[in-house]
Amino acid sequence: MRIEQSLTLIAYPCHHCAIGQTTCPILVFPDVTLFCFQMPLQIVESQRLYRQIAEQLRALIQSGEFVAGERLPAERDLAQQLGVSRPTVREALIALEVEGVIEVHTGSGIYVCEKRKPARKKSYVNEDWGPLEVMSARLLIEAEIAGLAAIHATRQDMQNIAQALHQMKKEAASGQVPRHGDEAFHMAIAQACGNSVLIDTLTRYWQARNGPLFQRLGEHFENAVSWGQAITEHERIYQAIRERNSTAAKRAMQHHLKQAHKRYSASWRRAPAHPSGF
Repeated sequence: MRIEQSLTLIAYPCHHCAIGQTTCPILVFPDVTLFCFQMPLQIVESQRLYRQIAEQLRALIQSGEFVAGERLPAERDLAQQLGVSRPTVREALIALEVEGVIEVHTGSGIYVCEKRKPARKKSYVNEDWGPLEVMSARLLIEAEIAGLAAIHATRQDMQNIAQALHQMKKEAASGQVPRHGDEAFHMAIAQACGNSVLIDTLTRYWQARNGPLFQRLGEHFENAVSWGQAITEHERIYQAIRERNSTAAKRAMQHHLKQAHKRYSASWRRAPAHPSGF
């Protein structure tokens, strides 16, 4: 789009000119600048970085740079070529997989799909947040939430946290993916911290956690072993809160979320052959 600027010079009457002329010979610019557009403007929407990467990869596929059935470059190579982090590339690839543009073959690579599935409409705004970006944000606030919970938790709060942990163990033992118990555990700790803003913030994080991008990431990297590790980490968090040790609760939560981030950032080759692992 080319924008051309049109300026007009106008002679304004001057009744108080020092040299006594009725019309001042000085030409002035008007206050308003006129723009001539060769095409209508469109609203510019800001995009998250991983979405920009996804759009670049989609454009390459649509242009024939990568044809159906062809394997894409490795995640590490894409990150180097694009000048971004590997987690950002991973979020972009997960988004394209959810949209049916590519598919991940564990142990083999990432391939362009033969036929693209119809795009799925968003169900709520928070689902567009990048999963690993959400994990980084949770690391910042949930450690403080755990520390506050160790100080302010009531007897009922302690019971709720313990019950959620028990629910998580029960789900895992019965062969279910213990996501409900996991969410209940973290939200029970948030309720115990006594800060409504932090509770609302964490609620929004969990809305994103239950979105399609996070679910697809979980299909690749969650399994019985990883959930067993998460349960052990939860036990340490609960123990610190029960002992009213705010510093230990913060550290336990930080350790848990850092380990969770590592599990979601592992090599594609380490992903389980059967997504759930149960």
